Amino acid sequence: MLEQLGKQAKEASVILGKAGIEDKNEVLREAAKCLVQNQEYILSENYKDVENAKSNDMSEALIDRLSLNPDRIEAMAEGLRQVAELHDPIGSVEHMQKTPNGLLIGKKTVPLGVVGIIYESRPNVTADAFALCFKTGNACLLRGGSDAINSNLAITNVIQSALESCNMPKYSIQLLTDTSRETATKMMQLNEYLDVLIPRGGAGLIQSVVKNSTVPVIETGTGNCHVYVDEFAQKDMAVNIIINAKTQRLGTCNTCESLVLHKNILESHGPAIIDALLEKGVQVRGDERVCALNDQVIPATEEDWGTEYLDSIISVKTVDSFDKAVAHINHYNTGHSEAIVTDSYQNAQEFLNQIDAAAVYVNASTRFTDGFEFGFGAEIGISTQKIHARGPMGLDALTTSKFIIYGNGQIRK
Repeated sequence: MLEQLGKQAKEASVILGKAGIEDKNEVLREAAKCLVQNQEYILSENYKDVENAKSNDMSEALIDRLSLNPDRIEAMAEGLRQVAELHDPIGSVEHMQKTPNGLLIGKKTVPLGVVGIIYESRPNVTADAFALCFKTGNACLLRGGSDAINSNLAITNVIQSALESCNMPKYSIQLLTDTSRETATKMMQLNEYLDVLIPRGGAGLIQSVVKNSTVPVIETGTGNCHVYVDEFAQKDMAVNIIINAKTQRLGTCNTCESLVLHKNILESHGPAIIDALLEKGVQVRGDERVCALNDQVIPATEEDWGTEYLDSIISVKTVDSFDKAVAHINHYNTGHSEAIVTDSYQNAQEFLNQIDAAAVYVNASTRFTDGFEFGFGAEIGISTQKIHARGPMGLDALTTSKFIIYGNGQIRK
């Protein structure tokens, strides 16, 4: 069964690789329209997943990641529309140059081929993955989690109907309905058909794919994201950024999980920050100096500094200097998104230069690390590795290149 899906995806990718820009954009716009028109069907299937999640005692943050509503379906559709409006990188030629023997050598952008994606919980990934893969001429083979199987299948069915109505291969997007670990492992070794595999989910999933895959992997990372409140930070700005970064959505990889406070603003800013977090229902776990500010703060352990909670919990660390803040963040972060709140131009620049992460912010919430917010229309994931792609992966991350050479009879001597 899995090999059959792989074969169908490969065949579809050949057709997609030759598809014109307008043909692809037409499909994306039609798929967006179909998602909205079929939202009752999608929501009814999503309801099944949410009820199952509740009966299995899934956390509220993860249920939020799983849940759909009309606004979120419209956001999925808008993502497809935005991708349709983006520049199509396929076919562009760079660095065309003439060699001394008269050869013209250039570098042409081409699709990867078949992109496999293994992901958890978030049904919007199904639509986002299709949009970016399809725009770049790639077929996609998807394996979502068992907790979102009904939602993912409904979205896939709607998109496939849009493909067929536009006379494009329905197998441009396919979903594995067998969500067992055995099938996932087999997918990781489908070298004959998959050109690349992208995991999107928690640390366990990502590590499993990196460990077991024989298909090349683009690693997306977990998000132990920090906000550092510098000694030159404005208090109100710090409070607003921290509350947004932590509480706007708990279950996302760009949510702030760790807070770092300079000792010089601990007394002036710390109480307001902690009070604001507690008012939002966030459990604060702090070091000894933070615990002294509020008796509701729970003593932090070493494990807290490196934990991605995906829950209403945050760790708070006090540092004695800017350099120690940078050292702490670089030691415990996951290479995702880090932010500084400061009025110091010098500290802002040093933070940007020294922090090792895919996205580094000055005076803004980490919640902006997202393909939609970055103007990519959608994202295939957020890469925390340094090879091929880093940060929110848009269209360019789903392409490769080949050299094209024009001659007029040259032979090598």
